Amino acid sequence: MTEHPIRIAALYHFTRFDDPAALRPALAALCDKHGVKGTLLLAHEGINGTIAGSDAGIQAVLDHIRALPGCADLEVKESRADTMPFYRSKVRVKAEIVTMGQPDLDPVEGVGTYVAPEDWNALISDPDTIVIDTRNDYEVQIGSFEGAIDPETKSFREFPEWFRARRAEFEAEGKTPKIAMFCTGGIRCEKSTAFVKSEGLDEVYHLKGGILKYLEEVPEEESLWKGECFVFDERVSVKHGLEIGEHTLCRACRMPLSPADLAHETYEEGVACRHCYAERTDEQRARYAERQRQSKLARERGEAHVGKVLDRDGDNG
Repeated sequence: MTEHPIRIAALYHFTRFDDPAALRPALAALCDKHGVKGTLLLAHEGINGTIAGSDAGIQAVLDHIRALPGCADLEVKESRADTMPFYRSKVRVKAEIVTMGQPDLDPVEGVGTYVAPEDWNALISDPDTIVIDTRNDYEVQIGSFEGAIDPETKSFREFPEWFRARRAEFEAEGKTPKIAMFCTGGIRCEKSTAFVKSEGLDEVYHLKGGILKYLEEVPEEESLWKGECFVFDERVSVKHGLEIGEHTLCRACRMPLSPADLAHETYEEGVACRHCYAERTDEQRARYAERQRQSKLARERGEAHVGKVLDRDGDNG
């Protein structure tokens, strides 16, 4: 028997789907048939998602996706878990598979130069390289590469405006900047590097496979990564070797919480944490407390109780 029975597959692929809505029913039915859970997003620009299930179930879904137009070369980042990290199966049709708000951007034609994980340290250690973390603030706060710039964005939609505001600083002293960008699994950098190149900068680099591939392949003793990496499922965070990290999730605001956060005076499981306590009313906290009580009762009965899940413009790939 496999030590960790749940197979997790994070994927994305940019290709042209003329009618993404037509692809949804068969894909959703296949996930249901095999008990595969997680989220898959379809758009005219391609597919993105993270799914989990049995080895056979995941393989069936991946085989189906690779048979879709332009998806034969689909790359997948895999890991394993003891328990199912998702509550539901969702296949959705969206305007973009990762939302940047730049509909005319073509990541297929304009993406930056890929850098393999084993070559990444040398690039970001070069003092002439500007290293940018393209993820959102709540992700960056639990881990990043040494010396990386944090744009402090709440949403990936804010990245273009942030970059345009900082561009003059990057081009100080008349230099043409060398820019290296990274994200969780690589998908946001497909767009961020294409965007920066569309702004007229050519020396733009992209960590191939994202942080997840780096943590999987680069030995911890050689790593320049500090902290843990936020992931958009019930694992919450992962460490080197893609081992499950120490963070948990506030069920009131969906922020990642460290062991120190759990010891904070404002923390109450399922009700509040230091990030959201001052932003919620007593009435809201009372509702959360009741939801938490119902969840506890369901667990005691051996049932799953799923409250409202907040969507984020996550980097499932």
